[in-house]
Amino acid sequence: MEVIRKLIPILLTLGLVSAAHAQGTMDFSGAQTLMGTFKTFAMYAGAVICLGGLIFAGIRMMSGRFQDAIPGLFGALFGAGVLGWGAGWIGSLTGQSM
Repeated sequence: MEVIRKLIPILLTLGLVSAAHAQGTMDFSGAQTLMGTFKTFAMYAGAVICLGGLIFAGIRMMSGRFQDAIPGLFGALFGAGVLGWGAGWIGSLTGQSM
């Protein structure tokens, strides 16, 4: 009985070591597809935000209220940042080319 109690940690360790060597490789192709979807969403969202801000600012400027057009111009600038930096950052995470 004493011998079995001393062999349990050794057998447990050998079992874990053999299981660790039996591991396969991990497939990250699904993660790259998901990040590609996020990149596409960032590009479309940035374009929509930028266009919406420009339209808002253009309507305000045509009506002569230039001071009210400033938030729209900042919105267009924010949309351009999402379009450029957002998609670039997401693409750099997976090594995708822009």
